[in-house]
This record gives sequence, structure tokens and C-alpha cells, in this order.
Amino acid sequence: MSPRRSRPGLPRPADGSWWLEECLALPGFAGPEAPPLGRDTTADVVIMGGGYTGLWTAWFLTEREPGIDVVLLEQGICGGGPSGRNGGFCNGFWEEADLLIAELGPEGAQRTALAAEACVDEIGAWCVEHAVDAWFDPVGHLGVSTSAAQDGAWRETVEATQSLGSDWYVELTPVQIRDRCESPVFRAGVLTPGAAIVQPARLARGLRRVLLERGVRIHERTPVTRFRGGRRAVEVGTPFGTVRARAGVLGIGAYAAPLKPFRRTVLPRGTYIVLTEPIPDRLEALGWTGGEGVYDFRSALHYVRTTRDGRIAFGAASSRAGLGTGLGPRLRYDERSVRRLLHDFARWFPTLADVRFECAWGGPMDVTGLHLPFFGTLPGGGVHYGLGYTGGGVGPCRLGGQILSGLALGVEDEYTTLPLVGVRPKPFPLEPVRSVGAAIAQEAIVRKDEAEDEGRRPNRLIDLTARLPRRMGYHLGP
Repeated sequence: MSPRRSRPGLPRPADGSWWLEECLALPGFAGPEAPPLGRDTTADVVIMGGGYTGLWTAWFLTEREPGIDVVLLEQGICGGGPSGRNGGFCNGFWEEADLLIAELGPEGAQRTALAAEACVDEIGAWCVEHAVDAWFDPVGHLGVSTSAAQDGAWRETVEATQSLGSDWYVELTPVQIRDRCESPVFRAGVLTPGAAIVQPARLARGLRRVLLERGVRIHERTPVTRFRGGRRAVEVGTPFGTVRARAGVLGIGAYAAPLKPFRRTVLPRGTYIVLTEPIPDRLEALGWTGGEGVYDFRSALHYVRTTRDGRIAFGAASSRAGLGTGLGPRLRYDERSVRRLLHDFARWFPTLADVRFECAWGGPMDVTGLHLPFFGTLPGGGVHYGLGYTGGGVGPCRLGGQILSGLALGVEDEYTTLPLVGVRPKPFPLEPVRSVGAAIAQEAIVRKDEAEDEGRRPNRLIDLTARLPRRMGYHLGP
């Protein structure tokens, strides 16, 4: 894609993301070629989507049935969507322990969380085994309070996690937090030592390389124009040919939102990142040399990490939400969201006021009303789906691949019987209420967060609007 120009004073729009720019300059991640589909073909399984969900599904299909014929279709390039532009925080589902218990019950919550936790170490081991240098680093994540309103926000989740027998969280004092990263806004928080950091595009493109080596037929720049499927056959149409297969898998994230089966269950919401120039000496001055990912407890949370060459990637959920925002180029670089990030970065790191920002990027993620992904099979029985990671899919998408590969092959096992399979997502209102309401509520959430960051009480209307989704039964907002 051709990057847009930004206004003076704003960092340039990255071409997809800086992660993609960095890894696509390296032959091991750029190639080999995966040309568009050029003719009608058949396969055992056809996968729609070349992000983590589709790529891990293809991997586990080849693990379950060596020699299986898999075709994967991607409208852009593999890793060109959310899988190649996220913050690279690799964790499981313990961060949602209280929600898991509420929706799946204690036993289902424990099974699901343990299965997702295992994915973190498994991703690291997979990278070593297949010589994929995805910068996987099991350094843990720091959850920090950055305002009085956030103090203790983690306690309900920590207690829920402990009730399930996990010690995923370690509570830290303000001094212990600042020993790891010095910021005047850091108050107290938690460490999750079992979590990791990755270069997300390298992971996606590394998966692509290994799959091609295994014989998976990947066709990039091949948009899906239609699909239909029954129990015996699936047909997927593209501008260049049709794929007929025994089973199909749909793993397209936020881009499923316009499709009729998901119009009320998947909501696109923007998320953006700004990236500094390399500043390794300044990171050392902050004491931030352990590489931990850092996040806060705002409803529209910040997520922050460093890179191997000493940059800071600073991201946050945007006020852009709903289909009315579109899913195209406009959502990839939202100047208002970028300006907010620059303002918030200065609050977190005032000693870095002179640092230059090299680029910025963003795009939609797939949000669900329960803040949890869901898996299932469309009517007809031939097409299986996994959607709704709500920004936390780097680790759990591997679990999604285990689930979807089993569903596609008709296998009943420890993965396909997890309670996330067949869970009924809470529907959003019909349009136009969905898009308009989502945009208004998300803007209110961001404004409430900003007021609390400044030590102010948000005005009554903003506060009521921000809390409305939660009062309507959605696990979204304060």
C-alpha cells in the first residue's frame, strides 16, 4: 500500500506498520513468492485469512494430518493486517479471568486459561525449532496504575486468577515498578512473569515461510468475494478463480464485521501506535533495560514496549469504533488518535520531550461484547470460524488454530471441546444504533480516561455515557 502523508508535526504513516517495514526488508521474511490464485482448484481445507488465526490453523492441520492439501487465501499479504501491526504482547487469558469465570464457570475458565497460557511457551519453542527470529522474549509484562482512578484496578482479576489456582500475577509496590521503568505517573501494579514480547510481523511472516515449506498453498493479494459451504463441500470464490474443498475456515478478524452472520457480534475498533527513533541510552537512564511490556488500567488502555534497537512503541485503543468508521485506509492512520498518543507519551515520559517520532500506524481490531473470542460453525456445517480476540490475540490465536484445525477435520479433543467453542456472543444493537452508539460510547470512554489522567472528575454526561455499555451487559468500558 502507498503510505499517506501526515500533517506537519506528526510522524509519517508507516507502510502497514514499522514491524512490517523492518521484516520485509529481510529475505527470510519477505519471500518466497506467494502469487495470487490464478485458476480454479481443489483442496482438503481452504482457509480465508492470512493472519495468526489462519496461519496457525494451517500449521496445526499439517501437524494433525501430514500431507493434507491446504489452500490459504489472503486479500493483502500474510501478516499485513492486525497480526503484523499489533504491540506484540504475547499472553494468554488470565487477564480475563474474572470474565472467564462469569461466562464459562470456574471449570471452563480454568481449562481455557491453562490452554491459552501454554501457548506462550509453545510459541517460543516453535520459533526456536523453526529458526524464526521473531524477537520472542519471555520478559513478562508490567500492569501499572497511572492515575488515582486506576489504583487497585487489577485486584478483582488477581483474585479470580488465584481462585483458579494460578500465580500468574505478582503484585508490585511503586518502588518495585519504578525500579523496572521510571515514570512520574507510575504508581503501583502487577507483574506477569509468564508473558512474553514478540516482533509480531516477524512471527506472522515466519509462520508463512514454514507453511510454504510444508506445502501449504498460500495465495496473497487474493480477496475472497463469496463463500458457501455444506457438510460435504465448501466453495470459495475470488476474482481469479474458485477453491472447492471439504471444509473451510474463516479467520479474518474485524473484516468479518460486514458479513451477515457477524454483523451483530463483531465490532471494529481502531488502535494505534507511535514509534520513536532509537534511544537506547535514554532507556538505560529510565532503568527500562529488561524489555518488559507495559500497560495501564485505563478502559482505552495504553500498551508500551521497546524494540531490539532501543525504540519505544507507544500504543492505545482509539476513539474510532463502529462500521461507520470504515475498514479501509482512513482507519490505518487517524491523525486525531496519533496526536492523543503523542500527548500521552509526553505525560508518561516527560524527560523524553526532545525525542523524535519516526512513524505511526494503526487499524481495526475485532471487539466482542463479552471481550472474549468465540468459535463455531456456520449453518451448513462446512465453514468454521474464530473471531473476536479484542486486541489480545498474539498468544491465544495459536489456541484458535488448534481449535479450528480440529473443527475442520471433525475431531473431538481437548481443544474442540473448550467452552469457547459454541459460546453465544452477546449481540450488539442493530444498525445504525450499533455504529453510532459505539462511536459515542468509545469517545466518552477515552474522554473519561483523559480526565482521570489529569486528576479531574469527568463531567456527569461523559461518565454516564462511558459506563453505559457495562450497564447494558457488555464487558466493555469502565
